[in-house]
Amino acid sequence: QICLSLVKLLFYLAHSPLGSIALLDFQPRQFVMVDGNLKVTDMDDASTEELSCKEDNDCTLDFPTKSFPLKCSVVGKCEGINEKKNLFNAYRYFFTYLLPHSAPPALRPLLSDILNATGDLRYGINETLRAFEEVLHLYKSGLYLQKRPLLLKDYISLKGFRTVEGEDYKCWPSYSHLGCLLSIHSAEEAAAICNSQLQCQSFIVTQHRTWTGRPLASFQSSWTDLIPDANAVVYIKRSASSGERL
Repeated sequence: QICLSLVKLLFYLAHSPLGSIALLDFQPRQFVMVDGNLKVTDMDDASTEELSCKEDNDCTLDFPTKSFPLKCSVVGKCEGINEKKNLFNAYRYFFTYLLPHSAPPALRPLLSDILNATGDLRYGINETLRAFEEVLHLYKSGLYLQKRPLLLKDYISLKGFRTVEGEDYKCWPSYSHLGCLLSIHSAEEAAAICNSQLQCQSFIVTQHRTWTGRPLASFQSSWTDLIPDANAVVYIKRSASSGERL
């Protein structure tokens, strides 16, 4: 969410009515999340000036660990230098820390492609935004899910119930530090996640949703202490419930 919001912001800066705008003091502390969108807190160090040049050799974009040769345009400006400066700063301050983590395994190669392409400045801001939106589409639609055996049949579902909230086993990347709370596309995906975790004996699908509209599911090591909840469904492994009265 943070990276996509940042890319949308940089897309606007690259195509603003004032021209391409560079953020000269590009640091994480210069941004804040407001209602799920990344905002710049200080525009004092923004600039629409692009480096003047006479030849391509005048257009090297330098960073502490990398340098990029750019083209000198016919009007004597280094082509796209503001856009590329913003994009590489997004890569080194945000993408490298956030993109490799917490995505479903099937989407990680696509995010790795974005990471590598922006790190080498092979993508401009237009291509980067398209790539992010494609990943988001796959994520929201569930198209990233690979065909696999149907596992939900191995669970008993109880509508209108959930377990008593409390600390349970933890997983990564959980939305709660008290247990294993993950976003899912469907109960079938939740069953696959539960089967992949040795501790998991049940999971609860709630009405709570993430910014992408995906429901949240709580994975638990037991299924006792059920309490009524009209907005939840608890799924219990048949193997865990065998010999017990529900």
